[in-house]
Amino acid sequence: MASASLLKTSPIVDKSEWVKGQTLRQPSASVVRCHPVAPSGLTVRASSYADELVKTAKTIASPGRGILAMDESNATCGKRLASIGLENTEANRQAYRTLLVSAPGLGQYISGAILFEETLYQTTIDGKKMVDVLVEQNIVPGIKVDKGLVPLAGSNNESWCQGLDGLAPRSAAYYQQGARFAKWRTVVSIPNGPSELAVKEAAWGLARYAAISQDNGLVPIVEPEILLDGEHGIDRTFEVAKKVWAEVFFYLAQNNVLFEGILLKPSMVTPGAECKDKATPQQVADYTLSLLRQRIPPAVPGIMFLSGGQSEVEATLNLNAMNQAPNPWHVSFSYARALQNTCLKTWGGRPENVKAAQETLLVRAKANSLAQLGKYTGEGESEEAKQGMFVKGYVY
Repeated sequence: MASASLLKTSPIVDKSEWVKGQTLRQPSASVVRCHPVAPSGLTVRASSYADELVKTAKTIASPGRGILAMDESNATCGKRLASIGLENTEANRQAYRTLLVSAPGLGQYISGAILFEETLYQTTIDGKKMVDVLVEQNIVPGIKVDKGLVPLAGSNNESWCQGLDGLAPRSAAYYQQGARFAKWRTVVSIPNGPSELAVKEAAWGLARYAAISQDNGLVPIVEPEILLDGEHGIDRTFEVAKKVWAEVFFYLAQNNVLFEGILLKPSMVTPGAECKDKATPQQVADYTLSLLRQRIPPAVPGIMFLSGGQSEVEATLNLNAMNQAPNPWHVSFSYARALQNTCLKTWGGRPENVKAAQETLLVRAKANSLAQLGKYTGEGESEEAKQGMFVKGYVY
């Protein structure tokens, strides 16, 4: 890929513009050709957002910080609320999301927050825009743009991710509302194959989404989640992950995606959740870093791992093990349940528990911040934080 200096320059958007979005710039494609001594057919396309994309990606991939994934759909958020005895109403969702985004000092550990569409347009219980509160915390607002998983015809009971239809105008509107990065999650199931068809569909969909996002000013998070479901060992996960990421980057390149302006959200390389042979944090780190070195170009700014049903402590320990030596990328986290689980239970839907719940969130965020720096020790963790969260056949 061409370096950022070779790309068409666009104005850098300051934090105030993240929210205002008074005028929506329409990106116009430009073509930059590389001219080595020998003739080459390499062409790199970049929208007028190129410089901004690179800056946003680097901001999110900043030392000691990671992503808070709070983009659960209303249905999934309802399951979370039901676990603490609350109805799935907009008021209850608003109250919980307000608790998360307004936790004092959260931006010290969190660089980006992925929102569901409702949250992007929502206000806090105090009447402030959610995106304004995030920006004040020095947190970049992001948006979930996929439309969920549906059965993939012709496959081995596998799925594909829908949402490409209408993605360009939706992305433009999200940018105007203040979002600066996007997330698209598709999945690969090892017990179901995975079939060649499912892997190719996942990779192509991610590549099209990434290109469309960049054309509209959003840094795409590329997330082909390899599900924990299964009895397979860590070596099988490693082989499947290599195949998936090879396919993903092949199609990213075919779609002229700017690697310096993306973030990845991979699964850690672990055994299947039902495998009898468990892996230590060091084994997870060794396998996962080996995968990254073989498949991920150094041009990618950040690797923001998902937790995928690991316990809060397990996810933090594994991340810490991966940061015991320098990496060519920012190796960090994009956790949902592994940041929120204890926080949600501490809150319990009671206003008098908000402060305690926010303190619990900050404890987890700080632990993962330390893990990103390779300085997490695991001391003083609660038993609650050590409880696994894997759900077989989990529907997101």
